[in-house]
Amino acid sequence: ICLTLQILTGLFLAMHYTSDTATAFNSVTHICRDVNYGWILRYLHANGASMFFICLYLHVGRGLYYGSYTYTETWNIGIILLFTVMATA
Repeated sequence: ICLTLQILTGLFLAMHYTSDTATAFNSVTHICRDVNYGWILRYLHANGASMFFICLYLHVGRGLYYGSYTYTETWNIGIILLFTVMATA
């Protein structure tokens, strides 16, 4: 749910955002003020990313609790994926 929310709000925000350095801040204020419910899109996008990482940490914690670290190959692949996700964020 968190990742879907992140992707959808990111797509809607990208429709109104300009990446030019001269107008980037103006486009953010345009999203918050002029776009219908643009302010909530922006905050959902920011909080969706935080919730996604909380879900990842809970998932790792669940693996620690149930002893999934004993399956070393699976655990190492999962940790590599976790570090990759953290690096791309």
